Amino acid sequence: MNAIDHPLVAAYLDAVARETALLPAERRAELLADLREHIEANEARDDDQVRAVLAGLGDPRTVAASALAEEAPAAGTASPASGSRGRTRLTAVLLSVSGLLILVGSLLGTVALIAAMVLLWTSPQWDKREKAIATGACVAVPVLVFLGALLGAAGRIGPTELLLVAVFSFGLPVAGATMLVRAARR
Repeated sequence: MNAIDHPLVAAYLDAVARETALLPAERRAELLADLREHIEANEARDDDQVRAVLAGLGDPRTVAASALAEEAPAAGTASPASGSRGRTRLTAVLLSVSGLLILVGSLLGTVALIAAMVLLWTSPQWDKREKAIATGACVAVPVLVFLGALLGAAGRIGPTELLLVAVFSFGLPVAGATMLVRAARR
């Protein structure tokens, strides 16, 4: 009988598989394949030889704990990075659309701008200069439109001025969001 077909080996590999259930499937399959390869390479024939090979590998819980410990730093660093990417995207999208939504007089635009500002200013990802530039880019046109309406210039806005305001209400926030995304990639 080949060692890999031995019932003790099957029980050992099943125990390792159970103990490593938290590992990504690829990593678990790789670990089990490595263990099988090691067991086959030793060419154990009888029960005592198989037990010696398995003892040399270590207790299944110990093997699993080692594999999980090796995986933990990679999982710990991947999670914040992906969360950070998601937060960067959300901030950029909210900043990009908020100016246009505010221009149309939508309460949704105001909520989007406030949410974007909270995400922006509470993020450790950007420095104060980048945050200030992005804030200025997103708030400039809505503030100018509001001031123009207060000063009574809203009645004199023609189609050309309205088009310019729309372009700047979208263009400046997109430029600010683009700057943030580029800064986040550094």
